[in-house]
Amino acid sequence: MSDSGPHQILFYDYVDDVLERRAPHREAHLERLRAERDAGRLVMAGAVGDPVHGAMFVFRGVDAEQIEAFARRDPYMEAGLVTAWRVEPWNVVVA
Repeated sequence: MSDSGPHQILFYDYVDDVLERRAPHREAHLERLRAERDAGRLVMAGAVGDPVHGAMFVFRGVDAEQIEAFARRDPYMEAGLVTAWRVEPWNVVVA
């Protein structure tokens, strides 16, 4: 993986029953993630916790405002599955 620009992490907190409620929105959510990956902006993404309680999305070379715009239009956000979210810069020291 090349290191082209700073990294940012988008964190989501999910509703308690996200696994039961996400099905109608999952494919649209994944399509948006694949588009970001294919454009070279998204490095990796996935749910966190057991049980699942949130997600992390690692972006590279994208500013926080672009990531915030992505989050606001995410089908999971629009469906009310995300209870809180934030963007944090990530200072990668070893890759």
